[in-house]
Amino acid sequence: MGSRIYVALDTPDLARALALAGRIRNHVGGLKLGLEFFAANGAAGVREIAALGLPIFLDLKLHDIPNTVASAIQALHDLTPAVLTIHASGGRAMMEDAKAAAPLGTKVVGVTVLTSLDAGDLATIGVGSAPSDQVARLADLAAEAGLDGIVCSGAEVASARARWKHGFFVVPGVRPPGGDTGDQKRIMTPRAAIDAGASIIVIGRPITKAEDPDAAARGIAATL
Repeated sequence: MGSRIYVALDTPDLARALALAGRIRNHVGGLKLGLEFFAANGAAGVREIAALGLPIFLDLKLHDIPNTVASAIQALHDLTPAVLTIHASGGRAMMEDAKAAAPLGTKVVGVTVLTSLDAGDLATIGVGSAPSDQVARLADLAAEAGLDGIVCSGAEVASARARWKHGFFVVPGVRPPGGDTGDQKRIMTPRAAIDAGASIIVIGRPITKAEDPDAAARGIAATL
């Protein structure tokens, strides 16, 4: 496969996203577009980024009743993203309907525990489990529901892959050694995440906020 690095273009500014993508396109495997971008630019903006020729990871983290999520995914059909996220905590029926509604070429992956949360945060929303236990529970449910894989932190990806050998594992919250952690709590270096079993890793600010994004992308790719 090509580069396992997907760069998070977390900006509402289409021109900035296009400029960044144009600079780094030869050193990354794909581009992640999230809620911030989609809220500002919609499907038309996604098409403009997709025209650069790289796979698109549409990170919308859909979470609603099964019919609503399925209908939303059907509305995205003409975009055919390489990867699309939903929340695994939406339950088995929601995940089943989401996968059934997705285009054939799209991997539907379930977000387990956000990398901005730790055990204390989970406790405040009534989840008494440690993040690793919650990830394992939701990974099993996602596999049973027919999803392609999950999103989890680097700390959980090795155990998740051991449970689900053919799953597709997306690891965000990845930071180069010595990098600023920002609002992430469960983080790992790119090399360690790949060694632990990540299928792709998602990197944002260490590349997009770098003085030279292209050089930053090349430097991280060299460690892999």
